[in-house]
Amino acid sequence: MATAQLTAFSISVSARNLSSFEGLRASNVKFASFKPLVGVGVGLPLSRRSFQGLVVKAATVVAPKYTSITPLGDRVLVKIKTVEEKTESGILLPSSAQSKPQGGEVVAVGEGKTIGKAKLDISVKTGTQVVYSKYAGTEVEFDGSSHLILKEDDIVGILETDDIKDLKPLNDRVFIKVAEAEEKTAGGLLLTEATKEKPSIGTVIAVGPGPLDEEGNRKALSVSPGNTVLYSKYAGNDFKGSDGAIYIALRASDVMAILS
Repeated sequence: MATAQLTAFSISVSARNLSSFEGLRASNVKFASFKPLVGVGVGLPLSRRSFQGLVVKAATVVAPKYTSITPLGDRVLVKIKTVEEKTESGILLPSSAQSKPQGGEVVAVGEGKTIGKAKLDISVKTGTQVVYSKYAGTEVEFDGSSHLILKEDDIVGILETDDIKDLKPLNDRVFIKVAEAEEKTAGGLLLTEATKEKPSIGTVIAVGPGPLDEEGNRKALSVSPGNTVLYSKYAGNDFKGSDGAIYIALRASDVMAILS
């Protein structure tokens, strides 16, 4: 089932011609009942940009006759945290304004994985509250709730409170408090939110235990809490803390340098 906002006419396109649909087999994909997009008119050729607003609802519904889901290997089943439907002042949010949750409770884990000669258990246990990568896993509707089946490596960290600044990163993840963006240009002009340069510098708040080598031993990361670092501009997952600060969780390989 796919829904989108496009022009109010039925179109048929070949999946092989759209890089936005990488992974689909070459077949005709049809869309119907669309709403107009600004700048897209009837009869005009469609480009990759035309499909950036496409929303695909891909949740798999598990029939009621199945009473349990058992993840395999290094996969984890997470019950997705409920989306906030109101603001703090009580205003109802439309579905388009509700932020996609990136957290939930681990309800089942696989048997683990093998690295070299070592057999390793999943590092998170059932009942643990976790934060995961934004586009990770496969969503399933099960037992009346939304769940996500994802690999353990897609879990960013453990969050035991409601404040993201308390995140405990896992594996090779680094948790950084992003430096504040410049408010003015060099000439003294005030910058709007849209024109502020996204910073790629921040202070390391916490680090994971490091990746596993072939013998199952942890390799410590080269950055430590308190380090000021330069990281790849579009890496990781951004979060906003209760203090209004912006935080980012990314892989250690996305940290390019330590500044001093």
